[in-house]
Amino acid sequence: MSHRRFAMDQPGVDNILCRAKLLNVSSAKYGGDWHSVPHTHNYAELFYTVGGSGQFRIDDRLYPVHSNQLVIISPNVIHTEVSYMASPLEYIVLGIEGLELSVSDNTDGRFCILDCPSGGDIVNCLRNIYRETEAHQPGYEVICQAYMEILISRLMRSTSFTAAAKPTPNQVSRQCAAVRHYIDAHYKEPLNLDMLAAQAHVSKYYLAHAFKSEYGISPINYQISLRIKESRYLLRETDMSLSQISRILGFSSASYFSQSFRKAEGMSPLEFRNGGVASGDK
Repeated sequence: MSHRRFAMDQPGVDNILCRAKLLNVSSAKYGGDWHSVPHTHNYAELFYTVGGSGQFRIDDRLYPVHSNQLVIISPNVIHTEVSYMASPLEYIVLGIEGLELSVSDNTDGRFCILDCPSGGDIVNCLRNIYRETEAHQPGYEVICQAYMEILISRLMRSTSFTAAAKPTPNQVSRQCAAVRHYIDAHYKEPLNLDMLAAQAHVSKYYLAHAFKSEYGISPINYQISLRIKESRYLLRETDMSLSQISRILGFSSASYFSQSFRKAEGMSPLEFRNGGVASGDK
């Protein structure tokens, strides 16, 4: 009879992973009606490009991405995705709280881009997380959290990959971050305080005060600021009319769009289109 027994070590990375929490899971495929606005999160994001090609904008620089790459964005880094229309980006993204990830030989600690072939262990973990979330069966949260920890452990097996614990935000910060993330994804839609408060399971009066204290702006004004940022791109890069832009961005009318733009940028949309320098460009 042959018998082998292995004791399980408790490496320090276990303590780090115990503090990490999978916050959200989503997928996206770009179409001609979408232009992402630069934004930040107080948690790390992992993007796996299922297909297509494009660029990631980190602060003011663009970095090319293509299929089967993993893009890791550190917390509080300004970023957005830019898709090539001929080959629309499609990706799965995880939001992970309490963890800061980096490649030790990458001098830029804000982000990293790794080749991640389809069919590998890391990609399988990502796809299993997405399938579990989509199916929404009992216990899916526990299973997704476990897959996330496996995914990070697989990444850690790379000698150049490191993970560090990041202080977990308090409950108020977490609630505000959840609302901000929802606005980032739905800013073109007709939102109101009641809808946003329901996302965080708090009263609208509590949300209005907490969000303003956390970010220095009200939830609705934050939504408007995203619309204005998007409108600047559309005014500069397209020949759409003001009515078309206002409709795409969810403004109730072209006149309300013009009024909001002038208040934010100090000039009318047409003045901006004709070469004016808006406040954000100074």
